Amino acid sequence: MALRAISTLVALAAASLVSTAALAQVGVTDPWVRATVPTQKVSGAFMQLRAAKAARLVEVKSPVAGRVEIHEMAMEGQTMRMRKIDGLDLPAGQPVNLASGGYHIMLFDLQRQLKEGEQVPLTLTVQGADGKRESVAVQAPVKPLNYKPAGDAAHH
Repeated sequence: MALRAISTLVALAAASLVSTAALAQVGVTDPWVRATVPTQKVSGAFMQLRAAKAARLVEVKSPVAGRVEIHEMAMEGQTMRMRKIDGLDLPAGQPVNLASGGYHIMLFDLQRQLKEGEQVPLTLTVQGADGKRESVAVQAPVKPLNYKPAGDAAHH
């Protein structure tokens, strides 16, 4: 009887892990943060996100910044403007690029200079269609000030 109870508990625990993992299942590829000069208090974070199920990026936090916001660049008339958005939709199975010239993450009130080669911890909060939230931990390497990845949104 005890063996049956243990195997039931193990099965329940395994099922709960599977259901937790089945939330949004957001994958992050090619994360990076732009390096800063010594007195600079702002930087940007960039990456590609892909959710297995439809979800929404609703918040980002980092211990290196006093404030983190999700932003978009958009044309307003003849002027390119950057503005904060409340969240970013992640359609099921489709890549969403966070890149210069498009959607990106802004790090404000930096605690210190971000130097090439360091790692910046980011915590992405993603909300599934069911309202459940999951946190995705990301370690983003700091790239040089003049770094431009291949396929950057600014070049499309």
